[in-house]
Amino acid sequence: MNENKKENGCSASDESIAKLENSSCCSSNNISVNGNNPLPILIQVKNNCCSSNSSKETVNEQEKISCCSPSPTSDNKQKTNACCNSETTEEKITLKTNCCSSNDQQTKDTISNSLPPCEKMAYRVHGMDCPACAKTIEKGLSTLKDIAEVKVNYSTAKMQVAATNADAFIPIESEIEKLGFSIEPLNQNGNIKTFEIEGMDCGSCAKSIENHLNTLPSVKNVSVNFSTGKMKIEHSNSVEDIMTEVSKIGFKASLPSKNQSIQTHKNKNENGLVILSGVLIALGFIGSFNGVSTTMSSILYAIAMVISGAKPVKSAFYAIKSRSLDMNVLMSVAAIGAALIGEWLEGATVVWLFAIGNLLQTKSIERTRNSIRNLMDLAPPEAWIYVGSEIIKKPVEEINVGDIIFVKPGDKIPLDGEIIQGESSVNQAPITGESIPIDKNIGDTVYAGTINENGSLEIRVTKLVEDTTISKIIHLVEEAQEQKAPTEAFVDKFASIYTPVVFILALAVMVVPSLLGFGTWGEWFYKGLEILVVACPCALVISTPVAIVSAIGNAAKNGILIKGGTFLEKAGAITAIAFDKTGTLTEGKPQVSEIKSINVSEETLLSIALTLEGFSTHPIAKSIVRYGNEKGIQPKNGELYKSIVGKGVQATIQGDIFYAGNLKLFEEMNVDLEDIKKHIHEIQNKGKTVVIIGTQTQVIGVIAVSDTIRDTSASALEALKQSGVNQTVMLTGDNEGTAKMIAFEANVNRYFADLLPEDKVDAIKKLQNEGHKVAMVGDGINDAPALATADLGIAMGGAGTDTAMETADIVLMADNLDKLSHTMKLSKKALTIIKQNIWFSIIIKVLALVFIFPGWLTLWIAVLSDTGAALIVILNAMRLLKFKE
Repeated sequence: MNENKKENGCSASDESIAKLENSSCCSSNNISVNGNNPLPILIQVKNNCCSSNSSKETVNEQEKISCCSPSPTSDNKQKTNACCNSETTEEKITLKTNCCSSNDQQTKDTISNSLPPCEKMAYRVHGMDCPACAKTIEKGLSTLKDIAEVKVNYSTAKMQVAATNADAFIPIESEIEKLGFSIEPLNQNGNIKTFEIEGMDCGSCAKSIENHLNTLPSVKNVSVNFSTGKMKIEHSNSVEDIMTEVSKIGFKASLPSKNQSIQTHKNKNENGLVILSGVLIALGFIGSFNGVSTTMSSILYAIAMVISGAKPVKSAFYAIKSRSLDMNVLMSVAAIGAALIGEWLEGATVVWLFAIGNLLQTKSIERTRNSIRNLMDLAPPEAWIYVGSEIIKKPVEEINVGDIIFVKPGDKIPLDGEIIQGESSVNQAPITGESIPIDKNIGDTVYAGTINENGSLEIRVTKLVEDTTISKIIHLVEEAQEQKAPTEAFVDKFASIYTPVVFILALAVMVVPSLLGFGTWGEWFYKGLEILVVACPCALVISTPVAIVSAIGNAAKNGILIKGGTFLEKAGAITAIAFDKTGTLTEGKPQVSEIKSINVSEETLLSIALTLEGFSTHPIAKSIVRYGNEKGIQPKNGELYKSIVGKGVQATIQGDIFYAGNLKLFEEMNVDLEDIKKHIHEIQNKGKTVVIIGTQTQVIGVIAVSDTIRDTSASALEALKQSGVNQTVMLTGDNEGTAKMIAFEANVNRYFADLLPEDKVDAIKKLQNEGHKVAMVGDGINDAPALATADLGIAMGGAGTDTAMETADIVLMADNLDKLSHTMKLSKKALTIIKQNIWFSIIIKVLALVFIFPGWLTLWIAVLSDTGAALIVILNAMRLLKFKE
């Protein structure tokens, strides 16, 4: 770049970028290689999406491809793709993906079909008590017919299944029950819905319902399960129509309650079994000291083992069947082994403590999972809607865009929309984290889940229930919780090596010493069982994901979207934060404050300015247009509009080319500025922005525009410094004088002035070269290149723009910086707790292993140390849910 850049005297060099091949993404890209060539081909696809951090690559061709149709490529072409969806090829594809919220390189080797799975379903899984359970479920379901992919996330208890047809989902529920778990569907995929059926008294009733509904042309598939009382149906008509048809043959169909939990009854049963098992152990133990025969005590212990151990043993059987080595396998082997050598009390105690530990872990981790599920309850499930002259209540799922809903004072707003009648104060805390209600009038946007404080409102719906801001928040946060942070990935890798190694060690301890004559077989077999229990790395594996889920949940409740554990960890390491000036540190609503016309009337000057700026989206241009409209000025007839990036605009008016722009633009055109340069500098030194209007030969006027700094900017930046951020930096395209004044008022350490959009990228790189981990804060739209270059991209005002929610790594839903320091402090606290959990888990395991050989450890103490450690790390991580600044 040849332009001068100022940063109190510093500049940065740019990188040349050759040609870029872009792909807009409407649907997935199916890459056809060499026509029908059957040979396996390796293609490298580099995916560079809007907010990701990746180096800019030089590519050889410029192509704009619409992904709405397949795009042929040659087998050795390198393609840089702005798509966020998957690329499907015949064989192995290496993706360097950098898409919207991911900085990771992924290698996908598993896609063998040229077409992606056409059906997807998400489920909530109940009964998982350790991360190994997730692996068992994945392996167990992967064997089912037509199931293409299964992903289970222990932290969120969420399972995603992809299949080649809808029928493949039918056996999933029964297969899950065989594995010892239960599920409930989360999304009603397309027109596939699950109904609860009341009134069935035999299996033939289920068949009758199926036969009746299959006669309807609007029903594609239907399956009724008598034992569960549920019906899965794919249909194109309304929910009411299905309910009516079912009622015709004597039954009642209803959609499951939104907040209904299928676990309540099951949990009560499990609690009762654990209590009964504990009572039997206590009776056997007390009886052994009061003359009860050893045989009778052993029988009581055996019954207790069966009661508490039935579920773990069943899960262990299916885990072994699916070639998983999870906690259920280890505990089952330990308990059975104890019984085989006559240690019935030890075996019963192991199983009982294991059951208690699982119950406590499940209850504890459910609280972290509920941190996000509670967001789902913010928006009411029904809304009052105008139908003709009547107001009726309808489920939000049945309300369409354009419908008019009515919200009474004190009620929650059910859907996103625009106010068409009434005015009120709306509490937007559930979305933005701001506690002060915002005044809303006709034409203003309101969000689902926010509270109408006073005044009745009529609202035109602008988004369906699945597209509302709160729905997107929930979706993005759940996605974030399912992504593995670097620490979590490392721990999982460690655990995958640790468990089989210790398992082999346990087998060796059982057999080798006794063969070599060191002690008795029973003694070493018992030590081997203890090592088996210690082999379970449950606490270690849980230590990171639970902390991340808790932290992301805390952030969401405070109006902060953290897009994954990776970004949570990065935020904790940030040492410098760069801010875009306009709309971030300032209000972003500049006002015309001064006009100076030269050789033309003020009205003519404004008319030409209005013509030039009318097509621009820049805040300064909008302020000039707004000022001209308020004065009643009419624009002239212009043509051949052109934007001059970073400098201004031009248009042809009545045969002459006019320009509106900054001082740099007119200096480059060698226009005589001698008469007005002093006046321009005086305006700039007051912190105002100057827009010069003229032609290639003369200046006809100057318009001064000023933007006020946000009230909260200075205090927010001070709080950031207290949270450990060493450098706060302002980036602006404004002149040196304006930048210096705003920087002083905002209390930033440094500023870069006179920057073109690409220069902001260079400024970020300069900070990185100085050794800083840099975050960039902007609006997520105009700052996309800088957000992508920074180590962490943070967008502000996400509630008002879908783009900001999709592009940045972290999104501040409120249109201010108040919550930024909370984000940094929360991230640092999360990193501290993760380290505490990991070290605590490792130390407990090492101590347990050391205590085995002197004979200081018993089986039940080994179990207690394992389940106890897991419970402690969960409780420690849960402190993040209540973390406050």
